[in-house]
Amino acid sequence: MASRLRSVVNRNGKTAFAAAVAATSSATAVTFLSDDVVHAPAFSWEHLGVFSSYDCAALRRGFQVYRQVCATCHSLERIHYRELVGVTHTTDELIEMASEVDVVDGPNDEGEMFERPAKLTDTLPSPYQNDEQGRAANGGALPPDLSLMVKARHNGQDYLFSLLTGYCEPPAGKPMMAGLYYNPYFPGGAIAMPPPLSDGGVEYEDGTPSTISQQAKDVVQFLNWCAEPEADTRKKDGGTYLAVIAFTMLATGYYKRFTWAPYKTRAISYLKPN
Repeated sequence: MASRLRSVVNRNGKTAFAAAVAATSSATAVTFLSDDVVHAPAFSWEHLGVFSSYDCAALRRGFQVYRQVCATCHSLERIHYRELVGVTHTTDELIEMASEVDVVDGPNDEGEMFERPAKLTDTLPSPYQNDEQGRAANGGALPPDLSLMVKARHNGQDYLFSLLTGYCEPPAGKPMMAGLYYNPYFPGGAIAMPPPLSDGGVEYEDGTPSTISQQAKDVVQFLNWCAEPEADTRKKDGGTYLAVIAFTMLATGYYKRFTWAPYKTRAISYLKPN
């Protein structure tokens, strides 16, 4: 009886081990076969340094690219006009910019909704009133909100820059459905968004040449700021905290030596009584 039980356990164990090996092999094969995307190269972004900050001129240009190109389909629901003060524009410029947009507010005293010019406390306008309208205008594909897009993608800055500059003709043997465009940095290679940038598509206010790579760099920096508008303040606070900690450690060390030095340097002699 014991020998029969032992043989059954051994046979089942071998079967389970074989099944586990087969499952692992098939999963590995699927992983390799589904990796049909070119990974974005690593670029050096100056604002990511420990002692670096955002370039406000680049942020202003990136905001211009967003307003003139990206805002036709994508929203920035987490960004208010007031957060751009001192970053991309002055207070007066943003008040004038916001006044050009009408937002729905209310209800009023009669219980009805009404439209009014936007204020600094309002968020940047969305191109669509709801998700259904966005899908209907884009063939069923909803353009995502860009507020946290840099954080929502692996190596967000590198990925977005490569995606914006990586449009090209599909290779031989890569069929493309109608309404899709080939981009090797997008998973699957087929993306519904047409190439958004073109050389000279935006006329920069400061005279910077508006090449595709320059526009992509500026708008990616702006989107990175949108995902972390407190980054520069956090770096300054971190420097202040480190300075305070260093001073506290020096003061503590001096106090320790001042307090215990008399005890550590004294000599105690024990004399045998007569």
